[in-house]
Amino acid sequence: MTNYELMFIIDPILEEDKKNAAIDRVKQLISDNGELGETDVWGMRKLAYEIDKKTDGFYVVQQFQAEGDFIKELDRRLKIFDSVIRHMVINKDAR
Repeated sequence: MTNYELMFIIDPILEEDKKNAAIDRVKQLISDNGELGETDVWGMRKLAYEIDKKTDGFYVVQQFQAEGDFIKELDRRLKIFDSVIRHMVINKDAR
């Protein structure tokens, strides 16, 4: 298995329980297809640029291990997940 890091930004207008539900949903998706690592919730931060007329976002960084073919499915799912406004997966072993 390969080590990955996922950073995703949740819509800042969501209520706290919905933000937690979004984080749990992403964690469940990863744990069904790999092994979860450390979760680092950064909280509200300014965005580098405006996204859908929003200037803030709720940042979460998730460490995990998975097979390479799962990353395409994770990317596809996060693109259609309404709560997540941006995401990025980094292969930590490719350094």
